[in-house]
Amino acid sequence: MAIVLGPNRYGKAETRVVRVTRHGDRHEIKDANVSVLLSGEMADVHLTGDNAAVLPTDTQKNTVFAFAKRYGIGEIENFGLRLARHFVDARPAIGHARVEIEEYSWNRITGGHSFVRDGTEARTALVHSDGTGGRESVVSGLRDLVVLNSTGSEFHGFAVDEFTTLEPTDDRILATAVTATWRHRGVSVEWGDSYRAVREHLLKGFAETHSLSLQQTLYEMGRRVLRGRREVCEVRMSMPNRHHFLVDLGPFGMSNDNEVYFAADRPYGLIEGTVLDDDAPDAPAAWS
Repeated sequence: MAIVLGPNRYGKAETRVVRVTRHGDRHEIKDANVSVLLSGEMADVHLTGDNAAVLPTDTQKNTVFAFAKRYGIGEIENFGLRLARHFVDARPAIGHARVEIEEYSWNRITGGHSFVRDGTEARTALVHSDGTGGRESVVSGLRDLVVLNSTGSEFHGFAVDEFTTLEPTDDRILATAVTATWRHRGVSVEWGDSYRAVREHLLKGFAETHSLSLQQTLYEMGRRVLRGRREVCEVRMSMPNRHHFLVDLGPFGMSNDNEVYFAADRPYGLIEGTVLDDDAPDAPAAWS
């Protein structure tokens, strides 16, 4: 029996970088968390401890800061592509770069230099590159987009067994925190415009669907994105069902006509799914 080295990669995770662009007294803020993973001809470092092919993870961190200064961050998809191409192009031993970025939004309060963090939602991007002129892939996304419908949601007709206690309902609160990623057909995209449009389709899909299940809502949200944005070929979503239970006010002599709820944080249902065009190109299995 032989023992061999399998797939491997290494990099610098979660380099937090804040870039301030100053236009006189008016400033712009870009706040991002950048993770890099590199792979290629790295057998010797594992098998013999020869580090000649290893670009230190500290250097990768410094490159993130230097590129933020030299080029600005701009759209995170472009920043990720710039970093990924640099790492592959600059080092012969590196054949592939994976760059994952989260961006945190700040809204201006007043004047030119005061900001407030825009909730918990984060914009995301995942970039894969084999270098300039090679195969590339961009997956944009968002995390913790918290939404709620106070009516227009039902749940009934489900399977029942000896352990079922849930009662069917034709009127419930539907609430979730959406994590969504969407794969692009190419890398020549107006990233900011595309992101804002996809986000709006997701929100309208949630708000305008009379829901019989969270699964149905997930599919409709993804379908709207694909019908409205041809640069996108696949949408993946993870949506926890943030349950809201009617409170029994009977012991207090009060009725409760869908007005007072207990919001439970756990346990929760977790709905995940993928919606894609039937002509979507295959994503390389290793590019995750």
